Amino acid sequence: MADTQRSSTGTTDTNEVSAGRQLVLDTAARLFRAEGYAGTSLRDIAGEAGMRAASLYHYFDSKDAIVGEVLRIGVEQVFDKVRAAVEALPPEADAQVLLQTAVHTHLQGMHGLQDYTCANLRIFGQVPAHVREAHLPTRDAYERYWVQVLARCARQGGFDHQRDLRLARLFLFAAMNGTLDWFQGGAVSLKAVADEMTELVLQGLRQRPSKENPAP
Repeated sequence: MADTQRSSTGTTDTNEVSAGRQLVLDTAARLFRAEGYAGTSLRDIAGEAGMRAASLYHYFDSKDAIVGEVLRIGVEQVFDKVRAAVEALPPEADAQVLLQTAVHTHLQGMHGLQDYTCANLRIFGQVPAHVREAHLPTRDAYERYWVQVLARCARQGGFDHQRDLRLARLFLFAAMNGTLDWFQGGAVSLKAVADEMTELVLQGLRQRPSKENPAP
């Protein structure tokens, strides 16, 4: 990509800056995913983006500013999609519909932003502590939202109230995020994966008859 151009008035064109910034982020996410944090330099990003290394500073102050934005996008955009899908459901939606919707939307979001989400999972433990700490509120907010979704499912009935919803969320996140390693599409759709995950979780959380009152 050519370096940032200026309009006839001498000011940098806003659309050009936005496009250049997006190119840097898309390129960085792809490289962080493939090479890790330490294995990706500003020179690497610039070279893959087709610009001079100095031109990156038109868009970001540092490598850590780039990686911070890649981490944010990898969580925030998926969060926004899941929240919108869940909040569009009617209040009376049952636990199965709620969980199916949240799981399917999370999977769609992750696989639609694969470079960002894969990069997030790969490099989160590699980035400097200050970058990680700055990103934690975004990650924590999304995790808390999932606890709320599971709590809403529980209020709809059918969950064993002795189950730990925090552990259920950790289990579910590990299963969903793990699909980035093995899901290839083809004969199995993301919807089918979401449906199966939902059934597995609901069967595990379903109320069980007590020993005193066994099921007939």
